[in-house]
Amino acid sequence: MTNRVLVTGGAGYIGSHTCKMLRRHGYEPITYDNLVYGHAEAVRWGPFERGDIGDGIRLSEVFARYQPRAVIHFAAFAYVGESMYAPGKYYRNNVIGSIELLEAMRGNGCELIVFSSSCATYGLPETVPIAESAPQQPISPYGRSKRMVEQILADYDLAYGIKHINLRYFNAAGADPEGETGEDHTPETHLVPLVLQTAAGIREHIEVYGDDYDTPDGTAIRDYVHVTDLADAHVRALRYLENEKKSDAFNLGSGTGISVREVIDTAESVCCRPVPVSYGPRRPGDPPMLVADAAKARRRLGWQPSHSEIEMIVETAWAWLTGSRW
Repeated sequence: MTNRVLVTGGAGYIGSHTCKMLRRHGYEPITYDNLVYGHAEAVRWGPFERGDIGDGIRLSEVFARYQPRAVIHFAAFAYVGESMYAPGKYYRNNVIGSIELLEAMRGNGCELIVFSSSCATYGLPETVPIAESAPQQPISPYGRSKRMVEQILADYDLAYGIKHINLRYFNAAGADPEGETGEDHTPETHLVPLVLQTAAGIREHIEVYGDDYDTPDGTAIRDYVHVTDLADAHVRALRYLENEKKSDAFNLGSGTGISVREVIDTAESVCCRPVPVSYGPRRPGDPPMLVADAAKARRRLGWQPSHSEIEMIVETAWAWLTGSRW
C-alpha cells in the first residue's frame, strides 16, 4: 500500500507542521491547497497540488495520480468573527467542500480521514474541563460548520464505511522548534502572535477583551497546545485509523488553563520587552474559561503533549517571528 497521505490545507499553519511530522514518520504528504490562506513556501516535505476542496474534478485527478492511503483534512475557513456576518462563505467552503472531498475519496477507494475539527463545536461549555461527551452546541457558523462535517462523516461511515477521526483542538499556538515553519495569518487573530507582534513593535498595543471575568486575574482563560504536539496527534490518529479501522473523536489540549494576562506576562519575560495593553469590553459569546479534558487521547492514541508549556509556546513563536521565516 502506498505511504502517501493527502493533506488538504497542507500549506497552512497546522497543516505544514503536520506534513513535516508525517515525513518524519515515513509517510509522503501530498499537499492540496488553494493558497487563499496557505503559503507555497511552507510546502517542503512532499509534492504540492494546487486546488480547491470544492472542485471535485480536480480532487479526483489528484486522487487518481497519487492514490493516497488516507486524507488529513485541514482545509477550511476559520475566522469565527467573519463567520458571523458571512455564514454562506463558511457553509459553502467548510461543509460543501468537505462533501466534495468525501465524494472524491469514495470514488477513488480511499476510506480513512482525519478531520481537523474544533472545540468551537462545544459552544459555551456547561462544565470545565470539557470532555468529548460534552454537548456540542456551537454558537457560530464556523463552529456549526465543523459540527456539520462531523455529522456528515458519521453518515459516510454508516453508508460507505469511510472511517474518520475528529480531532477537536483547543488553542493552537507556537512554532516549529527547528524554525522550519510557523504561524503567519492575514489577518492575524490569535493571541500569542498578536502579543509577540506588540512586543516586537509591529503593533502599538494588544487589545484585551474583558478584564472582569470570574477568573483569578479577571482575564479569560484558554487551553494552549503547541502546534508540534498537534502535528504529533494527527500522525497518531492516522495510525489509530490504520490499525483499528474505527471512527472516533478526541480532544487535543494541554489540560492547563492559561489566562490572557499570563500569556502577556510570559511574553514580557521571554522577549525582555514590554507589551502595552489596552483593555476593552468582553466580546459576545466569549466564555470565561475553555480547558480540554484530553485524557481519552492520552489513553487511546498514546498522545502526550511535550511542547505545550506556555514558556515553550512563546519561545518558539518568538524565534519564528524574529527569525528568517522560510
